[in-house]
Amino acid sequence: MIAQLTGLIAYRSLDHIILDVNGVGYRVIVPLSTFYALPDQGQVTLQVQTHVKEDSFQLFGFATFDEKEMFRLLIGVSGVGPKLAVNILSNIGTDELRTALGEGNLARLSSIPGIGKKTAERLVVDLREKARASAPETATGQTATTTGTGFSLEDALSALTNLGYKENQARKAIESLDISPGSTVEEILKGALRLLIK
Repeated sequence: MIAQLTGLIAYRSLDHIILDVNGVGYRVIVPLSTFYALPDQGQVTLQVQTHVKEDSFQLFGFATFDEKEMFRLLIGVSGVGPKLAVNILSNIGTDELRTALGEGNLARLSSIPGIGKKTAERLVVDLREKARASAPETATGQTATTTGTGFSLEDALSALTNLGYKENQARKAIESLDISPGSTVEEILKGALRLLIK
């Protein structure tokens, strides 16, 4: 699974960019928030979510780890696919989205194109607590080029779900660990597996 890409911008449009990584062009779909954060040209690093279906293989890129995490939460909601999740993130910042979900602000959520009242209600019910728990430690969030425990947690969660554990089960195990800032993916994985195997 591709989780991060660093390369040169070969092409950019409002809904996707082509990132040249050592001569290989990756088509990466991005929300408007990420598009506006990118330079016109030069090297960039994107946090990537790989989405595989029977008939397609798509890459979704984000300027920050926080955006990627919100995308992952959104596509976990019944009826919300990657296209709608990108549309949501293009129309509302992650901090405002987290606030709207936490407060159950259906009016704000329903104002996003493609989101009706029923979908807004489903988002609030499914994500109110998850969105709050996923809030970054700093107000500014982590940029795409930042490394640290945040990415280790994400990688560990991805590894556990690939092993067959349900995401909420894996997340609970990770959250119950006493994780130090320098913890590696392997250390987090071992600790989580010890709890899950019990």
